Amino acid sequence: MKILVVDDHALIREALRDALKELEGDAAILEASDSRAAMQLVEQHADLDLILLDLTLPDRHGFSVLTELREHHPGISVVIMSALQDRDNVVKALDLGALGFIPKSASRKVIIGALQLVFSGGIYIPPQALSRPEPPQSQATPRRTAPKGVAADQPAVSPADLGLTERQLDVLAFMMQGKSNKSICRVLNLAEPTVKNHVRAILKALKVTNRTEAVIAVGELRWELPPVADS
Repeated sequence: MKILVVDDHALIREALRDALKELEGDAAILEASDSRAAMQLVEQHADLDLILLDLTLPDRHGFSVLTELREHHPGISVVIMSALQDRDNVVKALDLGALGFIPKSASRKVIIGALQLVFSGGIYIPPQALSRPEPPQSQATPRRTAPKGVAADQPAVSPADLGLTERQLDVLAFMMQGKSNKSICRVLNLAEPTVKNHVRAILKALKVTNRTEAVIAVGELRWELPPVADS
């Protein structure tokens, strides 16, 4: 595995290097302190597997770098690691194609767990991004509570409650990994119109308008989706 860490703080790069070595002892880890050096390394190392990218670089905003990477190097996974961890930045990062958002304020244990999730094909979203802003008191709606006999920490709404089929859950599981419709078609051996129909049904059931909102909604619902494996 070859990983590029892009951050202008040497201590952050060192901490990430140690965490990555703990997870992937034989990983080759490259470092860049600004976007210019980062893009040079990307051009020199076409076999990069992952880029950990800060948003506040000295010469360019991280979202601009992320956009360029997704456009010209779509095969390289990108995870944002930033102190700018408000919900809007998390959602924008996922919308632009990042496969996760790790706050710099996270503990070492959380960072390692988040990287493990990404390495296994998942998308890491910080818990604070899963909490929807509270509406004004006058517009507030009663909080959903678990039905009698159901533990409070268990999902109060299941996929079956929303009418999702087993095949749609398979599609949703791949959506949670950031897979495109074409990738899902290939793995599940489905026609693209069929996958598009499943995606539309999933978005409608979750009452969201795009994949990023779907990922966040599933995190809020605490669903355990079926395990999926690329082939």
